[in-house]
Amino acid sequence: MHKLCITILATAALLLPWNRANAQKDSLKNQINLKLEVMAHGEICAGGLPRAAKSQEDHSSFLFGRTRITTEYLRKGLQVHATLQNLAVWGMKGSQALNLYEGWAKISSRQGLFAQVGRVVLSYDDERIIGANDMATAALSHDVVRLGYEGHGHKFHAILAYNQNSENVYSGTFYSGGAQAYKTMQTFWYHYDFSKIPLGASLLFMNMGLQAGSMDPTINVDPKVVFQQMMGTYINLHPKNFTLEASAYLQRGQTVVGDIKPYPIQAWMASVKANYTPTEKWGFVLGYDHLSGDDFVPVDYGGNPLGLPDHKIFKGFTPLYGSRTQFYGIMDYFYESAYSSGFTPGLQNAFVGVTSSPVKPLSCGLTYHYLAVATHLDKLSPTLGHSLELNVSYTFTKDISLSIGYTFMSGTETMACLKREGASKQAHWGWFTLLITPNLFTARW
Repeated sequence: MHKLCITILATAALLLPWNRANAQKDSLKNQINLKLEVMAHGEICAGGLPRAAKSQEDHSSFLFGRTRITTEYLRKGLQVHATLQNLAVWGMKGSQALNLYEGWAKISSRQGLFAQVGRVVLSYDDERIIGANDMATAALSHDVVRLGYEGHGHKFHAILAYNQNSENVYSGTFYSGGAQAYKTMQTFWYHYDFSKIPLGASLLFMNMGLQAGSMDPTINVDPKVVFQQMMGTYINLHPKNFTLEASAYLQRGQTVVGDIKPYPIQAWMASVKANYTPTEKWGFVLGYDHLSGDDFVPVDYGGNPLGLPDHKIFKGFTPLYGSRTQFYGIMDYFYESAYSSGFTPGLQNAFVGVTSSPVKPLSCGLTYHYLAVATHLDKLSPTLGHSLELNVSYTFTKDISLSIGYTFMSGTETMACLKREGASKQAHWGWFTLLITPNLFTARW
């Protein structure tokens, strides 16, 4: 914590090396923006979920609303941003989900240095590891200090966080059930855009302190913080009409199971994705993801071999704070909803898709996913299932758009055994999102 304070103070001393005359001149150029976002989202789904009894319904439908109001102040060298967010299922009593989604200040210098502090939406590279995850409606934001430099093709960001439940004075620093899964986090990201070739490359290193142990005196496990590391790279080659993306990441250190016992983790993932757009109206995508999984311990239950993890070493890769629905199917069937008994068999995701824009405001997409586990299974096929996704979006004006989607998942016996008892092997999911984002007010002086 002392090192964090020293780093912030040292960076602040280096920022804003303007003389008094320039500061007075810049103070005359101010701008305030007021923006509103109203989102209406509806879903209907059937199958794919467990039922406690045969009489229980295996389908659901609901409407969801999200409202955000953003105030932003800008002048040369300073940007202040605040977004209030309200989330509610239509018909829910009260406004229980009102919160501060973003609230930060950013100071920058002419030399490319900057410092940002507050609640920030973090988005890096293709958002596989750190992203807004906006499809999850509540989305993700982080309470951080972000320091960095951007200029001459180079970008370097250092992100520092220390989370706590309340202003503890007598109760120590035990952290549980907070807005983020980590207690402390230090992330370093470097990106370089090559000037002579259409290539960008990034390096990422994260160190996360996770709370382990318990404050419950009946549980004989002392509170402590264990650390997990994520390191990897992302590459984007984008010549005309073609984009090739590749990434690879390792997870090491320790993870926490049941918020009490730490286990060593040795996990990894790799991916490759190619996009080809021969014309403005057509596009094609092809890709493959491999996320490592736990060792399999078969347990016979009613004639079906359920999977249990062998957690001497935790081998299941965790995508952490990424926008998961962009990668593993929009139903997010594998990392948002857990397998039985905490087993993580990993994932192989091979996909192919086509996009079409017959007229400028209309775009359509169709994607097929072949899904399989990434670990060896006894007496079970590695194939989890097949997914077909259709989505259509239409832009009425620059601030009004409508998206509609439908997904069909056909699961196998492996899916039914590993997910949970009573789960349907087939699932249907339809959704729509109406997004209205007007800029209400802008003033300059």
